[in-house]
Amino acid sequence: MTMHYTPPLRDFAFVLDEVLQAPQVLRALPAHAEIDGELMMQVLEEAGRFAADVVAPLNGIGDREGCRLENGTVTTPPGFERAYAQFCAGGWPALACAPEHGGQGLPHVLDCALYEMLSAANHGWTMYPGLLHGAYACLAAHGSPELQARYLEKIASGQWLATMCLTEAQAGSDLGQLRTRAVPQKDGSYRLSGDKIFISGGEHDLTPNIIHLVLARLPDALPGSKGLSLFLAPRMLDDGSRNGVHCTGIEHKMGIHGSATCSLHFEQAQAWLVGEAGRGLAAMFVMMNAARLHVGAQGLGLAEAAWQRASAYARERRQSRAPGSSGNDLIVRHPAVQKLLMEQRCRIEGARLLTCWAGLLLDLAGHDPDAAQRRRHHERLEFITPVIKAFLTDQGFQCASRALQVFGGHGYVVETGIEQFMRDARITMIYEGTNEIQAIDFLMRKVLGDEGKRLDDFLTLVRADIEDGTLLGEQARLLANAVDKLSGLATDIATAALQSPSLPYYVADEMLRLTGHVALGWMWLRAGRRALLAMASDPAWYGGKRDAACYHFAFVFAEVHQLSSVIEGCLATGLPPLPTDLDHHAAQEAG
Repeated sequence: MTMHYTPPLRDFAFVLDEVLQAPQVLRALPAHAEIDGELMMQVLEEAGRFAADVVAPLNGIGDREGCRLENGTVTTPPGFERAYAQFCAGGWPALACAPEHGGQGLPHVLDCALYEMLSAANHGWTMYPGLLHGAYACLAAHGSPELQARYLEKIASGQWLATMCLTEAQAGSDLGQLRTRAVPQKDGSYRLSGDKIFISGGEHDLTPNIIHLVLARLPDALPGSKGLSLFLAPRMLDDGSRNGVHCTGIEHKMGIHGSATCSLHFEQAQAWLVGEAGRGLAAMFVMMNAARLHVGAQGLGLAEAAWQRASAYARERRQSRAPGSSGNDLIVRHPAVQKLLMEQRCRIEGARLLTCWAGLLLDLAGHDPDAAQRRRHHERLEFITPVIKAFLTDQGFQCASRALQVFGGHGYVVETGIEQFMRDARITMIYEGTNEIQAIDFLMRKVLGDEGKRLDDFLTLVRADIEDGTLLGEQARLLANAVDKLSGLATDIATAALQSPSLPYYVADEMLRLTGHVALGWMWLRAGRRALLAMASDPAWYGGKRDAACYHFAFVFAEVHQLSSVIEGCLATGLPPLPTDLDHHAAQEAG
């Protein structure tokens, strides 16, 4: 069957204008005083057109052809270079960058929507520009005036792409084991020596230069992560000569074949310090947190694209007789398929609401005229970022799997194209910090680390919307119970951790997912109530939203009970026992 991507523009309009009231929120910020709903939708319509017409047709090509490494040079799949040139010509890299750096100064919430659509259209291609915003934010926050003058406009325009060089063979999640060395030079620069792996876009033919942001150690650095500093090492130097950065290999991966995942060898590469020596992680986290929001949008985009294909297939494929029918029916008439599709829809549309809300937080954290409010929005963004990264990528992979299930046996073969989305989605649960790492960070730092203050602030927002109206009363009651349960479990875990410090690590994943369900429930309550109020203007469309909200609380939200039970069981019985003969079995298998 022919596969197409249709940008969900009607849903974006509903999310931004009707539920989140983004134009009103943004107009209260001096930087966005001229923003209105019409302008926002014009931007998204053009973005959707680019994603659907230019990038999406290259998705299958990128998966089949992949990248090639010859003599240290990487060639991207056919059409990728031209599409990237069109991306830059359209001003898309500069969308949310500051005007003083050549940017358009538009809201970050539009950038979130842009990257959802790009990821849905072609995840592999989107990996190349995906780190631009993070690199821009990192240099804008921590770069010296000289570095900003040399590089910010190039990054904002997309003329030069950027990478994030963290991982080494012995140092994945544990960055304290990094060995790459930086030696200071008399001219104020540094020379980098070491090897990095799994570097997305580490070498390619899309831009004449690549800006590598590299974590490395100075000669007198402290051991562990406290001894790391951040450096900027361009592929090409100002005089046009090649810097000492060489691609030694590209990975052969399960998915995202169109993205060049490179091994890089730094051989006395000239570099410049970004931020303070020994504060590399603090500077890099600006880039990493931006990347984690984008990864959540990737999971959402892949889920949307897979769901669209499954929905189209279900309306073409005829199999068996549906209940109450006498003929050979379309499989969309079968309750089992309807349930698969509806569950995907609920997860996707709830995730879109949550992602756009986070995008608004990013705008508020950057531009609210009140410094105290900026801090509050920043804290809310820090709180929800690991949830968006981990929960939405889990959901994205589940949706891709359910979409494949709709195809039956035809989904398991390459020709239908649906299996690519499942392969591509799997990496989102791993890179930019595995979802397990996100869960630990969320519970230990974002919840327990400040004695629950940020959790309480978040739940106060949810409770305010629960109490603000009587529509969807039963759904509001379910959400209120979940809010109370989440709050109580956080308190119980904090108490139990005093006696058993390792216990929170066993339930971190469940706590993050429970918070994710509360967040999506909150969004669906707001969306469902808005749909009921607008029902008369378009009964079919808003009726679908109302039905989706009710379905979400009846089926998807029921996972709250399972997650709560797991946490309560762990609290009641103590840590689950680990097999005492684990090493013995491993030795037997090895023997």
